[in-house]
Amino acid sequence: MATRAARRIDRSLPWPAFVLAVIAIIFFALPLLGLISRAPWGDVGSILRSPNVRQALRLSIVCSVCATALSVVLGLPLAWLLARRRFVGRSVVRALCTLSMVLPPVVGGVALLFALGRRGLVGQWLDRWFDVRLPFSTAGVVLAQTFVAMPFFVVTVEAALRQADVGHDEAARTLGASTWYSFRRVTLPAIRSALIAGAVLSWARAFGEFGATITFAGSFPGKTQTLPLSVYLALDTDPQEAIVLALLMVAVSFAVLVALRDRWLGGGEGAT
Repeated sequence: MATRAARRIDRSLPWPAFVLAVIAIIFFALPLLGLISRAPWGDVGSILRSPNVRQALRLSIVCSVCATALSVVLGLPLAWLLARRRFVGRSVVRALCTLSMVLPPVVGGVALLFALGRRGLVGQWLDRWFDVRLPFSTAGVVLAQTFVAMPFFVVTVEAALRQADVGHDEAARTLGASTWYSFRRVTLPAIRSALIAGAVLSWARAFGEFGATITFAGSFPGKTQTLPLSVYLALDTDPQEAIVLALLMVAVSFAVLVALRDRWLGGGEGAT
């Protein structure tokens, strides 16, 4: 019944709104069509088999997965704190934790450099006491990606926690469950879709990160040169390779987003 009602609503969409929706779809599709139309399809295989390309792809996947894991480990408690606890300055903390969503990524990279660089606020002590140098390293790539990607996870999960019914948690604690048990067995299953959605968005942002990475970690093949950096550098030396790499990034990201959206985010037809 609900599906039939939704279909009736879809048919009653005013034609100006329908036209605007089609224009929006074309707007999103045109850049992809431009890449496809200029792709050197005869050379795709040889370009993708290049050691530099395989290195950059492996590095992008490894670093983005690590950044996503770090975003989940740190972002989940943060989202819970912002959603379930009232404290002085909560709005300021929320703004601070999501600031990198609106900052230019290059600014984020500069900020990381002056905080964690060899002469940075904290980086100088890491270097002096532990001989740890984060800039221009693979770990630096992960940190730069985490800095720009974690807010997407936090915002998504915080919204889900705010909408979740706290009555179930209270009932579990009334029955003798500890706070940790209630959180693990009641709260987390209730926001499962939001957790996955936030992780996917965080991964997608980390996988495509450029500005903060090149500023904080540089571009060293096999060490910090991820796929977005390879695309940028190839534009000057080999535009055909840049197109193929760009299409590779689009294909990987699109496949992951479509597959996970249909399975977890209610994007498939079965969700109607």
